[in-house]
Amino acid sequence: MTLVAGVDSSTQSCKVVIRDLETGAVVRSGRATHPDGTSVDPRHWWDALLAAIADAGGLDDVAAISVGGQQHGMVALSSAGEVVRDALLWNDTRSAGAAADLIREFGAEELASRTGLVPVASFTSTKLRWLRDNEPDNAMRVAAVALPHDWLTWRLRGYGPAVESPLGPDLEALTTDRSDASGTGYWSPTTGEYDRDLLSAALGHDAVLPRVLGPAESPGVVHSSLAASSPTLGPGAGDNAAAGLGLGAAAGDVVVSIGTSGTVFAVTPSPVRDVTGTVAGFASASGDFLPLIATLNAARILDAFARVLGVDHHELSRLALDAEPGAGGSLLVPYFEGERTPNLPHATASLTGLTLASMTRENLARAAVEGMLCALADGMDAILRLGVEAKRVLIVGGAAQSPAVALVASQVFDVPVEIPEPGEYVAAGAAVQAAWALTGSRPQWPVTTVASPAPDPTPSIRHAYAKARAAYGA
Repeated sequence: MTLVAGVDSSTQSCKVVIRDLETGAVVRSGRATHPDGTSVDPRHWWDALLAAIADAGGLDDVAAISVGGQQHGMVALSSAGEVVRDALLWNDTRSAGAAADLIREFGAEELASRTGLVPVASFTSTKLRWLRDNEPDNAMRVAAVALPHDWLTWRLRGYGPAVESPLGPDLEALTTDRSDASGTGYWSPTTGEYDRDLLSAALGHDAVLPRVLGPAESPGVVHSSLAASSPTLGPGAGDNAAAGLGLGAAAGDVVVSIGTSGTVFAVTPSPVRDVTGTVAGFASASGDFLPLIATLNAARILDAFARVLGVDHHELSRLALDAEPGAGGSLLVPYFEGERTPNLPHATASLTGLTLASMTRENLARAAVEGMLCALADGMDAILRLGVEAKRVLIVGGAAQSPAVALVASQVFDVPVEIPEPGEYVAAGAAVQAAWALTGSRPQWPVTTVASPAPDPTPSIRHAYAKARAAYGA
């Protein structure tokens, strides 16, 4: 049996899943946690990756491995290969002002044309601009800029600070892939080239950037000090693009991922440009394109309501199912931690429409589910307005297993909904990359659907939410 491994280095944890090359069946897996916070020392990711690999039984019998990672995180490296300061993660909103500065300097339409993006606080370019303006000494020390999966792949190959790595700090050996490069704000998914002027405008000077690999291109092998068999490395990917690979998403599919953050993305054969900045014109890990919206608030909405109501998630779902559509007029605009779509980094949530009669546990649970899904449905609408076709919606993430989420999704989305079996789809997509790099052929592993709720369009839910959202904005 030939084994391949996929890594999901996410915001909260690192997962390693080892699969059979022929069937895609999971053979074993491992996990380690990441520290909390929106600013994290990347060394924690490295320690977690090594721990997760060990928990998964090591790599000595693994033929190939690839790393999927959280997008946008700013890993700033000195000429000695040392991390200059803690990485600012995608959900660190302190760079919102820097995003506004870049838009003022270049114009939203120009930036969308050059990079497929209009900057928001999540993107790497805005974090570099924040560094330039707030920590100029650190900014001057930056010799190379990498993303989380770039840095972990580099370390697996044996590179890093001289005292920690067998091959030393060769910054020119850094690599990335087109999906993660497309989230930086200084790479074009249309031309496939870095925009050095935009990098310099952000950081204040030029720097080494990772070489962008193709979907099946390998940067090398895992260093023998980490695995005696020196597994082939895949190119790696941003987490959403890796999830798309793991799901086998193709044109006509819209993927809704409900995790710490929420994402909605489609697979398209040509690039998408949105000058409003609502939709990010990312590249996919397969050679296609990945128009995407992200929300800062997703499954944590349900966590918060379960905590307030004193129930677990199973009971929260039951309560929501006992309420009528529309939650008796209760409406949640769920911007608890600021929001990225729409771009309101300092927003808070709003719960309105309550009466003495409607103030029930059931309606509060239903309002939480409806508010979360309506915000994601707004994101899908933004993608479809750009001419993207949707034939089905695939909902993944822990919250996808909630019966209430499945039912309300069938009422909120205008196309058929499918719930794939629970799985680590980012790690699965990274394993697809590993197999692709090893054999030269993309594997077609099956994905099982566990629920396909009958479409039950209930436009009143979206209409009421739209009115509440407009009132909130006013």
